[in-house]
Amino acid sequence: MPPTEQLEIETKYDVDDSVMLPALHELPGVARVAQPVELDLEAVYYDTADLDLAAHKVTLRRRTGGEDDGWHVKFPGSSGGRLEVRHPLGRSTGVPIAVVRTVRVHVRDHPLTPVVTLRTRRIVHRLLDDAGEVLAELADDQVTATVEGGEPESWREWEVELVGGDELLLEDAGELLKSAGARPASGPSKLARALGDRVPSYDDWTLPKKPRTSDLFRAYAGAQVQAIRERDPEVRRDVPDSIHKFRVATRRLRSALATYRPAVDRAAGDELRAELKWLAGELGAARDAEVQREHFAAEVAEQPVELVMGRVAGRIDDHLRQVYKEGRAGALAALESPRYFRLLDALDELVAKPPVTGDDRKASKQIGELLDHDYRRMRKAVRRSQDAETDAEQDHELHEVRKAAKRLRYAAESAVPVLGDEAAELAARAEEVQEVLGEHQDSVVSRDLLRQLALQVYAEGGNPFTYGRLHAAEEARGTSSRDAFYKLWPTLKFQS
Repeated sequence: MPPTEQLEIETKYDVDDSVMLPALHELPGVARVAQPVELDLEAVYYDTADLDLAAHKVTLRRRTGGEDDGWHVKFPGSSGGRLEVRHPLGRSTGVPIAVVRTVRVHVRDHPLTPVVTLRTRRIVHRLLDDAGEVLAELADDQVTATVEGGEPESWREWEVELVGGDELLLEDAGELLKSAGARPASGPSKLARALGDRVPSYDDWTLPKKPRTSDLFRAYAGAQVQAIRERDPEVRRDVPDSIHKFRVATRRLRSALATYRPAVDRAAGDELRAELKWLAGELGAARDAEVQREHFAAEVAEQPVELVMGRVAGRIDDHLRQVYKEGRAGALAALESPRYFRLLDALDELVAKPPVTGDDRKASKQIGELLDHDYRRMRKAVRRSQDAETDAEQDHELHEVRKAAKRLRYAAESAVPVLGDEAAELAARAEEVQEVLGEHQDSVVSRDLLRQLALQVYAEGGNPFTYGRLHAAEEARGTSSRDAFYKLWPTLKFQS
């Protein structure tokens, strides 16, 4: 049975044993409350010896005794919610490898062992609307938590979880429960309450009001490392666009390590850049195939029916689907490799203790120099593209311009805390260049693919006519993008 996912939106309250549950049917929109259901639950929570999951607000448990027996992994979500991924219980009490992989970015190759056991006597009250649909569930829990090697601790709590209702119901329920004697929970979860101050904190550092250049780097790099932590589980679950977002985070970080060389040790940075390049490369095949599939599906559909000779759309899609499948398999293998785990270790160290050099000045005095360096680097690439003697050389140089534009954009993004709107405007203009030249580079890659497929069709005795039409359309796209770039380029200016 494949895993399932749901967004969990709930609120928790501490409550004394003597407090009576209020009249829940009086809540707005609630027609009646179903007959209570009593459950005896046991949840064993797993983590590393250093509590890496708890430190990143991720939980992994094996629950039995309820209506949702199985392995549950919870990730922080947006708007206060949490994403819960459920896997079947299985026969083994050890953590299944499929579950381990969902938290691999945090645990890496460290063993997972039980850290807390929670035993809960739960009484579930389901709040129903006029049609009998469940709006929310209120759980009245008597909890006993035992930390491995510790003494049991007990408490009572109320937990309200939305099912079909809205957040206004959650607010109204909160007011009613507090009026009955409940208090906002002392911790975000039962596990957090059980572990208390044993959980390490990785969120202590914040950007100073008057940062040095290394502080800007640390803030920007930290955001990218956090993005990697968030995207890794999504890539493994094949969430749409997750590979792209993961890859962008690696590129932003790699770019920052180059831009901030005057303030961050170059040798250490270049070693990390090499590893990030490897990782982005492992992710690249699947991502590129994903983009091309979407593009060609639309491109072939726009062709006149009488000019589509043979199974063109299907052949292109079959080829790219296989490339995506193989590329995704390669990406997942990379994410399971010791090389990746050690890269994650190195990124944690980079953010915690950036390798600062002696030329680390006040950011307000130095960041303009760094942006100017990246701008001049891009300007040189543009000149090389203008001086190219062949189309192939120009295509190559325009790709280099695009990479330089990305670096300038990311550098400007990192400078926003100091330069404000000036940096934001530069980042926006560099992004325009990046997107225009992205169209150009996509056309170059697409032409190569179309030529390859046309030759295959011809060799098999088929008619490659439509591939030629598509190739011509890609040439036109490339020419249009190139011309648009040379028109746009003079508008991108920077004065440090």
